[in-house]
Amino acid sequence: MRAPLFALPLLALTLVAGPGLAQTAKPREEPTPVSPVTVMPPTQKPKVTATWPAAGEAVAPGVLVLKVVFDQQMAPRDFSYGPGAGGETPECLKTPRLLNDARTFVLLCRTLPGKTYAVSLNKAPSAGAAAGGFANLAENRAEPSELSFTTLASDPVTKLRDAIKAAGLGDIDMPVEEAPRLAAAKP
Repeated sequence: MRAPLFALPLLALTLVAGPGLAQTAKPREEPTPVSPVTVMPPTQKPKVTATWPAAGEAVAPGVLVLKVVFDQQMAPRDFSYGPGAGGETPECLKTPRLLNDARTFVLLCRTLPGKTYAVSLNKAPSAGAAAGGFANLAENRAEPSELSFTTLASDPVTKLRDAIKAAGLGDIDMPVEEAPRLAAAKP
């Protein structure tokens, strides 16, 4: 059997050029892993638009839901409450909760009758301390501010439901989240 005439020049070219011509395909390169990057546009510093209690307000003592509302969406894990000037610090849980509107932080506290309370928000860090505190989604930190209020010498609020209502919140706006229950261990 004879090879067709057009195949002979191809065979001759392959023999003359050697195996280098036959290897025109490059080896497959694996993709380079790249970490995700989020680019945020410049933002204004977040501002407090409302609090409960309001600055200078006199409220019932007892269970209190301290509420701080900002003018923009905030990062859920960035916050800074502390002792303020000119008053006592209420007894509060360590961690506030950011509500579903992403602008309102609530913190469960307890107050005593006839007292003046002061709370600092985003207090400026001392020398050498890391900056942190309330910040928006672009990590732009809110300006430091203070909240001062007094408690009346009246009957205390003793039920969380009443404290939530006083703060203008609904049932869905719980200031604390329950930890998931663990399954009972089987013997």
